[in-house]
Amino acid sequence: MAMMTKWPAATLLLVVAACAGGCGAEPESADPAAETTTMVDDDAGSILRLHRVLDAIVSPTARIEKIADGLAFTEGPVWVRRDGGYLLFSDIPANAIYKWTAGGELTEFLRPVFDGEGDSVGSNGLTVDAEGRLVLMEHGNRHVSRLEADGTRTVLADRHAGQRFNSPNDGAYHSNGWLYFTDPPYGLPGGDDDPAKELDFSGIYRLGPNGEVELLNRKQTRPNGLAFSPSETTLYVANSDAERRLWIAYGVLEDGTLDDGRVFFDVTGDPAPGNPDGLKVDRAGNVFTTGPGGVWIFDPAGTHLGTIQPPEVPANVAWGDDGSTLYITARTSLYRVVLTTQGIIP
Repeated sequence: MAMMTKWPAATLLLVVAACAGGCGAEPESADPAAETTTMVDDDAGSILRLHRVLDAIVSPTARIEKIADGLAFTEGPVWVRRDGGYLLFSDIPANAIYKWTAGGELTEFLRPVFDGEGDSVGSNGLTVDAEGRLVLMEHGNRHVSRLEADGTRTVLADRHAGQRFNSPNDGAYHSNGWLYFTDPPYGLPGGDDDPAKELDFSGIYRLGPNGEVELLNRKQTRPNGLAFSPSETTLYVANSDAERRLWIAYGVLEDGTLDDGRVFFDVTGDPAPGNPDGLKVDRAGNVFTTGPGGVWIFDPAGTHLGTIQPPEVPANVAWGDDGSTLYITARTSLYRVVLTTQGIIP
């Protein structure tokens, strides 16, 4: 598999652009721009700007950089702060987790992830627990696991009410130590019709430090990426259903369970390719989430401020370096953008 590191020269071009379909009515919280502009990089995509306030989050001089390519389908990035810092991410069809260092070196970190065959065999979302251990959403193995210091893996959870999970997809830790994660059927070759499927729904769960698994929601059709607001009073969850492409904001109750949620933003009618998928939130509460055509940026009120548009449809994002770099996994490549804002690294 060919791998390379590439640092394209940016070319800036200002053009008038219209809001993509599905933007809807804008709340009054954001200051609309006098004109909508797109900053174009001829190699690595563009940045669509819909509001002036985006300039305080994504600098007008920001550029998208492609830093690795030659991959199969990248997902689940997470920044690890030890050993000078490095990024880990999944390559699902390759059944591998790769490591990218700040020096630009790309190496295999773990391969194989799953002892089996198929297109969706590897890990998906990755995160890090309070002790710095890597936690994997193993949608091929249909469980949540932890990588120990000696290289072995511990299965943290593999079923609810005696039935195996569909294929754990993405996870986020709450400060109380509970891991919240989603379980759509994407890792099953036959999806909802797969004979190995045991649950008749796609759930949002939380996993306690003592191993307890609690079902929080079973009504969302395709729960995918998720992240907490800075106050942890809201849990944002992407819905990757082609018939209902949207993000839902759930209120987190005092006991850690979720309310019925509300639609945060709906892009069902957007013609661009890509469903709502991975997401992260910065320290100010702005939401960065992959969706149709790129990484959509929303303020906490749900105003669409703009979109980072790499040349490939992105699947997930992660904060890295000092928290101001957004790493983007997009199909066959890895991208990054240095921002003015900062996110919290797990």
